[in-house]
Amino acid sequence: MERRSFLQQSILSGAGVIAGTSLSSFGQVPADTAGQPFNLDYAFHDGMFAGYAGKKFTDQIRFAYDKGFRSIEDNGYMDRPESEQKEIGDLLAKLGMRMGVFVVNFDHWPVKTSLCSGDSEWKEKFLKACREAVDCARRCNAKWMTVVPGNYDRKLPIGLQTANVIDSLRAGAAILEPHGLVMVLEALSDTPDLFLRYTDQTFAICKAVDSPSCKFLFDMYHIQRNEGNIINNLDTAWSEIAYLQVGDNPGRNEPGTGEMNYRNIFRHIYRKGYKGILGMEHGKSVSGKEGEDKLISSYRESDDFL
Repeated sequence: MERRSFLQQSILSGAGVIAGTSLSSFGQVPADTAGQPFNLDYAFHDGMFAGYAGKKFTDQIRFAYDKGFRSIEDNGYMDRPESEQKEIGDLLAKLGMRMGVFVVNFDHWPVKTSLCSGDSEWKEKFLKACREAVDCARRCNAKWMTVVPGNYDRKLPIGLQTANVIDSLRAGAAILEPHGLVMVLEALSDTPDLFLRYTDQTFAICKAVDSPSCKFLFDMYHIQRNEGNIINNLDTAWSEIAYLQVGDNPGRNEPGTGEMNYRNIFRHIYRKGYKGILGMEHGKSVSGKEGEDKLISSYRESDDFL
């Protein structure tokens, strides 16, 4: 499934999880905080506020701004028409909002072996997408872009695959670095076939690439599934982490719907002095406007850590 469509589908599919639960069970947004910026900078995706604002992403951006959000993410941004990219960028600039990650779309989901194989065709696809990403980033003043190396190449030893990935990432970083752009490597849990899965592995690759334009995207949902130990893993890899993403487990929905104590995690991140973006890389446990109210409430509650 393409990463862009994951969020749209998961947002629509969550109604049956706790459809009989009232919003009041999860607390209410305090009247003095509703609409105020959050303590941390959470970035929502296209579709998250379609119930209230409609399907047009720029209308959702205006709605979310009024609710206190100050950033967006857009995995499929590179696939949008140039005019649409510019429209989104212009609105973000007008509102003083930030653009989070978009995906460097050299493979599209699901991937096969890609960068692990050392195949020159895969490498050139990746580098071509990096060049295109420079122009896309300029249209919305973006800084970060997600890169996933792909699946294992089972014909090769793991050491050779790692070397192939490092070689391609160094070449990509050389394209991005003059523009101040940063590819962020995401360790995933979707399938055991994925090459990049663990904190220590991603940290080591970032160190080996040795560029300010190649850092770690620490998606807490995926790390929880693969390893757990979120706060200690954050501390261990902190020097290479440039971007964070959120999603509770199980279910990959908003904070408060699973086993993760996001209020404590957010407090820890805040105390570390993090000024970057936390992408809301998840669906909603309840559909429609009720689910959007619940989403906002869950972030207000989890962000209430001071």
